[in-house]
Amino acid sequence: MKNFVKEKRVKFNMTQDYLSDQLNVSRQTIISLEKGRYNPSINLAFKLSHLFSCTIEDLFVYEEDEELTND
Repeated sequence: MKNFVKEKRVKFNMTQDYLSDQLNVSRQTIISLEKGRYNPSINLAFKLSHLFSCTIEDLFVYEEDEELTND
């Protein structure tokens, strides 16, 4: 899943530490999320969208697996 968390965080002039504190998650979670290695829970996605004053769809873009589209 593609996401725009890093772009939003930078736009809002937040550090990874600050964002992790606001969301009550580890900085490692933020790093993994920004690198696309971690898909957040729906609760975390809602918290992020609220914090950045946007929709979940503005932050996350679902990309289907190629295997699913080739069937």
